[in-house]
Amino acid sequence: MIDIWQEIYSTIKRNKLRTFLTGFAVAWGIFMLIVLLGAGNGLIHAFEESSSERALNSIKIFPGWTTKSYEGLKEGRNIRLDNKDLNATEKYFKDHVISAGATVYQGSVNMSFGKEYVNLNLTGVFPNFTEVETVKLAQGRFINDIDIQQRRKVAILNVKTAEILFGKSRTEPIGQSVKAGDIIYQVVGLYKDQGDNSSSDAYIPFSTLQTIYNKGDKLNNLIFTTKNLNSLEDNEAFEAQYRKVLGAQHRFDPTDDSAIWIWNRFTNYLQSLGAATMLRTAIWVIGIFTLLSGIVGVSNIMLITVKERTREFGIRKALGAKPRSILWLIIVESVTITTFFGYIGMVAGIAATEWMNSTFGHQQMDNGIWSQTVFSNPTVDISIAIQATLTLILAGTLAGFFPARKAVSIRPIEALRAD
Repeated sequence: MIDIWQEIYSTIKRNKLRTFLTGFAVAWGIFMLIVLLGAGNGLIHAFEESSSERALNSIKIFPGWTTKSYEGLKEGRNIRLDNKDLNATEKYFKDHVISAGATVYQGSVNMSFGKEYVNLNLTGVFPNFTEVETVKLAQGRFINDIDIQQRRKVAILNVKTAEILFGKSRTEPIGQSVKAGDIIYQVVGLYKDQGDNSSSDAYIPFSTLQTIYNKGDKLNNLIFTTKNLNSLEDNEAFEAQYRKVLGAQHRFDPTDDSAIWIWNRFTNYLQSLGAATMLRTAIWVIGIFTLLSGIVGVSNIMLITVKERTREFGIRKALGAKPRSILWLIIVESVTITTFFGYIGMVAGIAATEWMNSTFGHQQMDNGIWSQTVFSNPTVDISIAIQATLTLILAGTLAGFFPARKAVSIRPIEALRAD
């Protein structure tokens, strides 16, 4: 066995540049595969993280503009949602709606405590708001049913807003009264930045905001969670029926998708899941072809080695060397090159993904209105990296086997005649 390693070492030493370039192709192939998988995982993990923070069985309804004439009414009408739409959601879709709510806004309100003040937006919500949006309570409670029924003047503030209002006086925010315009609200909860809305929003009961700020029965959007809608077809059928019900109330064509905008997180999730699967498949295809280029390089160098040493192999066989020993020599050389450089590529690839994770491990897109994680944890499971490397070694074995089989199939007399 020692003789084999000595021969392999001397062969590699005689062809340093050729061996290095071939090995570099192998290392580059496994390196690129791991880096591509890491980058793809960064995108997929960000999508999964964003999805896990929200109820996938949630739907939001936004008003729009008609693009089709209907029952003598021209296109271009603005559809405004109201409390009747909320009631219709609960009345006609009991089999599919778990809880329904709505949102209404009041912009640019000065809220003060003592001498401190901050300008923010008030958002009137229902208790189910936390099921649909990523509002994370840091302290206290959120809006409840009694707040809605009794139109209580309670508010949930962002922790940063609370720091501005109560930080200097070192006052505990929960239970304190703040003034918004001429209205006094009691602070009952604090929340952390949730990303989907402005972090300065203060949440108050939906009914309170509609009443105090003269919103009538109008609302900005509807939100609700669903049940028994387990497929894309079920959700599409539900959306079509929902458009039909609201179309009857607002007199617009049910097939007019612009009249109301339905944001269904479940169908969006399925579409994004399909895109993630395609992305992962594309990465594997690109990575495998990159690996193949390295394997082809190993196969070529083995073919060249066999051609250069044909006379040597002929002399060996003439002196009684068994074909198996020659076969084993070439295969071991191929596996050695593939394993050594494949390991280097694997280590470099893992190091690159760890660097990406430490540098870009939690990237967010923020346009000032909402933010979303777009890149998270771009790492590759060590087992996948090892499996890819082992696959590369197996391919390297095959790359050396076929040239080796050609070498042992040559008769000694023919080999001795080779140039």
